[in-house]
Amino acid sequence: MKAKENHGEVQKKNVRGLALWTFLWTISVAVVTFGSQYVWDSKVLTGVSILISTVLGIGMIRANIKYLLSLDELQRKIQMDAMGIALGIALVGGISYALLDTTNVISQDAEISYLIILIGLSYMAAVLIGNARYK
Repeated sequence: MKAKENHGEVQKKNVRGLALWTFLWTISVAVVTFGSQYVWDSKVLTGVSILISTVLGIGMIRANIKYLLSLDELQRKIQMDAMGIALGIALVGGISYALLDTTNVISQDAEISYLIILIGLSYMAAVLIGNARYK
């Protein structure tokens, strides 16, 4: 019984670590975006900010790997399936969206933010469906 409690504590620690790295990376992206638009007018400062954001993003990726490795087999399968589905949807949807833009089928420019929303929603839906299917 103690092993399961220990595993649960390790998983909670990994979730907190992933949340922290994700928060830091998200804030860094906001700092780069809004700082370069409204706070400073320096390509050097923007470049340094992007470098810091990239390093924080790598930290987030490492924290995600650590989290995934702490999951049991079923939860890892659900997460990996969801990531595969989100990646496939991102590739097909993203390329289709870019083609709509480059061929002028749509009048506005393709925005990466819409692709990020599509990835997030498809990932969340796949996790929810995967959990419902295996419970």
